[in-house]
Amino acid sequence: MRYRPLGKTGLQVSEIGFGAWGIGGRTVEQTSYGDTDDRTSLAALDRALERGITFFDTSAAYGNGHSEELIGRAVRGRRSRAVVATKAGYEAWDQAPDFSPSAIVVSTERSLVRLGTDYLDLLQLHNPPLDIVSSPAVHEVLAGLVRSGKIRAWGVSAKGPDEALQALQAGDIAVIQANFNMMDVRVLTSGLLAEIERLGIGFIARTPLCFGFLSGTVGHDSVFPPGDHRARWPRAQLANWVDGAADLMAAISTSAGEAAVQAALRFCLSFPAVSTTIPGIMKPLEADQNAAASLLGPLPRPAVDAILEINRSRQFFVSA
Repeated sequence: MRYRPLGKTGLQVSEIGFGAWGIGGRTVEQTSYGDTDDRTSLAALDRALERGITFFDTSAAYGNGHSEELIGRAVRGRRSRAVVATKAGYEAWDQAPDFSPSAIVVSTERSLVRLGTDYLDLLQLHNPPLDIVSSPAVHEVLAGLVRSGKIRAWGVSAKGPDEALQALQAGDIAVIQANFNMMDVRVLTSGLLAEIERLGIGFIARTPLCFGFLSGTVGHDSVFPPGDHRARWPRAQLANWVDGAADLMAAISTSAGEAAVQAALRFCLSFPAVSTTIPGIMKPLEADQNAAASLLGPLPRPAVDAILEINRSRQFFVSA
């Protein structure tokens, strides 16, 4: 495993992280990846640590806190080996978000309990509106959490690149998280990644596998389990991602499965401004395959260029 600095936070993170949305388990309606087994989730976390994955990204809303609880159990006795990032604002998907200063403090305290730790390495505001990011009261409460040692750094997990750019303009932010993958290069076309690199900010690349479609193993006839958020996407969008993934893999001569997964992760790692990328990991085998991508290094430049050229000529998002 290779490691990169998380901007100017002083934290070093594995360049392949652990996206912990899925292990939270099934939540209300279609807001997760469906049912999970805690033994399998804990085995995946343990394997990730064994393979040198040190960055774990979760949220109070993932499994209504269950994802945090599992990470807490996994890092018990080896907390110093893990860089734990969680989020505040949403406690559950069926509740309205609350970004008030008092709610941020309460959310932080609850996360610390669930994680079984006395500090968070990174606290992120979870899809906050611009007025929250620019609020002096919010900045002060976050600075107070840093001074107290409850958190080491704070950042913003943005809904999209435009929101991330606005957040950067609104406040002194240490870390930004946003979507970035071979079918979503908006962080490049918007200029966000260039601005992040200019400012020396940490960047967490979310959805590097585009919800599993870039593995090449999701087909037109795939059936998603109850609770899986992909079942609520329009069929035209799902079909576009299935076909798009196949075209991208063909362009870089990569087959479906492990090779495709690793190529997708290596694409993200081809950009030095990316601190870490956080594929969702739910099984030990996924931890093995994802971690191995680090030692393969970035994709060759011709492959990156081919992917970007396809993005210039193809629209991967279907209008509603």
